[in-house]
Amino acid sequence: MSTQFRSIRGIHDGLPEEVRRWRHIEEVARHSFGRYAFSEVRLPVLEPTAMFVRSIGSDTDIVAKEMYRFEDRGGDDICLRPEGTAGTVRAYLQAGLTRSGAQRWFYVGPMFRRERPQKGRLRQFQQIGAEWFGVSGPLEDVEVLAMAHAFLDELGIPELSMEVNSLGCPACRPAYRDMLIAYLDARRDKLCETCNARIDSNPMRVLDCKIEACQTELADAPEMASHLCDGCDSHFGGVKTGLAALNIPFSVNPRIVRGLDYYNRTAFEIVTNKLGAQGTVLAGGRYDGLVEELGGPSTPAIGFAMGIERLAMLLPEQAAPAVDVAVVAIGEAVSAYSLGIADSLRRAGCTVIHCGGGSAKRQFKIADREQARFVAVLGEDEMQQGQVQLKDMRSGTQQALPIEAATAAIRQDHR
Repeated sequence: MSTQFRSIRGIHDGLPEEVRRWRHIEEVARHSFGRYAFSEVRLPVLEPTAMFVRSIGSDTDIVAKEMYRFEDRGGDDICLRPEGTAGTVRAYLQAGLTRSGAQRWFYVGPMFRRERPQKGRLRQFQQIGAEWFGVSGPLEDVEVLAMAHAFLDELGIPELSMEVNSLGCPACRPAYRDMLIAYLDARRDKLCETCNARIDSNPMRVLDCKIEACQTELADAPEMASHLCDGCDSHFGGVKTGLAALNIPFSVNPRIVRGLDYYNRTAFEIVTNKLGAQGTVLAGGRYDGLVEELGGPSTPAIGFAMGIERLAMLLPEQAAPAVDVAVVAIGEAVSAYSLGIADSLRRAGCTVIHCGGGSAKRQFKIADREQARFVAVLGEDEMQQGQVQLKDMRSGTQQALPIEAATAAIRQDHR
């Protein structure tokens, strides 16, 4: 009796249509980030478990419940990476780059967390992240936010909102933490079990609770942005001024927090209302304490990350390119010639399918199925005249063009 194997729950196959959308997102990211002089790095999927225990914390859900962790045959405690920032910090330190000036990196690749699968949340998910090491000012924060905004704008994703907050610093956060704990202690019996646990371990995370009853109790909770020291207040003001100068719309959301102590000052999210509860499209912040936490010198840094699958769900339908042109050959006499035309179009940079000859009806069905942007029809007359009948599959218009003009029209639309 044969067994039909299936993929592991929460880990999906990337089939051609989905991968086309992923690749489109990745290509736009490389183009957008390159304009800001960020360079791509490729880092291991396997990392030492201790690195995430130290960076994320042993009591977090990611480390305690969600990480794919195991001992290999050599006895090493390793894991599949649950996020990308710690690995980039490890690579930055291992390469000895702490005295090499600011480093602007981005990465693309899979992450792994064993959490409950749902819309926009998988156990293996593709992520794009960007990290900038060695910079501390609000101007650099604005540059990172502007790069994220430009990338999403280039993708053409509508109805996104940028939200920013300040998490303060080690100088001003302790007094705020004490004030927040006092506020939360008085409401313990009305907060959920998770919130009660966080009051003692990481009270700022309580503000991020998604349970409606908890949010009602937190309506008047003190806000970090109202209790900043002079340095943090000036930094946050610089971020807001910079965003306004670039005409980037934003709002201040005092409930944006990060669950780890090494995060400080600027925190931000870009959100949508199109994905239900999983509304965060991109999130990031300044993490000036992480490099030191992982054994390096005190080094300021800022970054962000986003899930590719979640972005793909928001892409406009026409955003993922399929086939530029389908070649339809009418009659046996033009078969060899049509292969040469298809080859010429490919050499010009177009994505081409040859529909294989036979009846025009059959070949046009193939072009429709492949979602071809154009159809280049070749018969004996076209072959003799050095032309093609170029049909625009969106407008339905068709015109006879010389081969060079048809190629130029297809390439122009491709851009």
